[in-house]
Amino acid sequence: MNKKLLDELRERKDEHIYVVLENDVETKVTSWLENVILVHKALPEIDFNEIDLKAEIFGRQFNSPILIEGMTGGTEIAAIINKNLATIAEEYNIPMGVGSQRVALKHPEVRWTFKIARETAPDAFLIGNIGAPQLRELTLKDLDEIVSLIEADALAIHLNALHEVIQLSGDPNYSRVLSRIVEIVDYFKIPIIVKETGAGISREVAESLIRAGVKAIDVAGVGGTSWSAVEYYRAKKRGDELKARLGKVYWDWGLPTAASIIEVKNAVTKVGKTDVYIIGSGGIRSGLDACKALVLGADFVGVARPFLAPALKGVRELKSFITAFLNELKTAMFLTGSKTVADLRNVDFVILPPLKDWIEQRQLKVR
Repeated sequence: MNKKLLDELRERKDEHIYVVLENDVETKVTSWLENVILVHKALPEIDFNEIDLKAEIFGRQFNSPILIEGMTGGTEIAAIINKNLATIAEEYNIPMGVGSQRVALKHPEVRWTFKIARETAPDAFLIGNIGAPQLRELTLKDLDEIVSLIEADALAIHLNALHEVIQLSGDPNYSRVLSRIVEIVDYFKIPIIVKETGAGISREVAESLIRAGVKAIDVAGVGGTSWSAVEYYRAKKRGDELKARLGKVYWDWGLPTAASIIEVKNAVTKVGKTDVYIIGSGGIRSGLDACKALVLGADFVGVARPFLAPALKGVRELKSFITAFLNELKTAMFLTGSKTVADLRNVDFVILPPLKDWIEQRQLKVR
């Protein structure tokens, strides 16, 4: 094995973790979820203690509509994070993704940093992960290995075109990605998820993905971590002014999360496939954010960065975070008279500009 290459990959993956934790890498443009005002129900007519957070996706019921987004893998620090997150996924019965598994194919010696998730959580719903640009070089056998490595219940293909352009040594070749997705959908029996990585998914792209047969679209819109910002800091550290400038210019590029959820919802309606799930993610920082995403049409809500710092500290800190997050979600449900997650489909709300303007100009329907 090429030790130098592996060391460089390890350095990059750990650097990504610490850049996110130690720097301002949030987008300046928000998720626009603050432009969704839920109508307060002064007389909710339900018992707070009887609110049921259970939700279904991929034919399986979970304790809440929260998904731990794939973040990392390939290093010892990443293994700690994956182990702690898997502990929570198992105990709280929520789905969990791992970071990109490409490194595990090239360097078998780091496979344990991904396998630890399944070893820790034998009954959890785990989601494998591979990047769209890598689909050109990977065979179906390679993808089988990725799925088998963690006994994945689903496979996510992440779209990171913006990140690849700005990333040092990135791979911005997206030719023939859609045809490969069709091939992969036909090959695997497990659900295929396509997810963005912070720039959102439009109605037009969602329609293509739905027709390709994917079972879920994870919008990952603008409003949370900007990978352009992450690469800006990395480029500045190495003195690459061209990449640093590019990262700064495209810091906020993409569709805000609230807009992207509505875009994808319109695509699902237009294509007419009712068995395609929408995962709302990108800047979900509280249970109230999660509630608004669900009201707009998301079936599940993906959370990444808020889990990261607690995951490095330990399971105790993760439990504290998720307890608070779920309590915030329950409170929003109580104040809108929603006893179940399904009831959120009937919540009244008001949409303010600029989200209102986006909906009108793009000729979108809300619900």
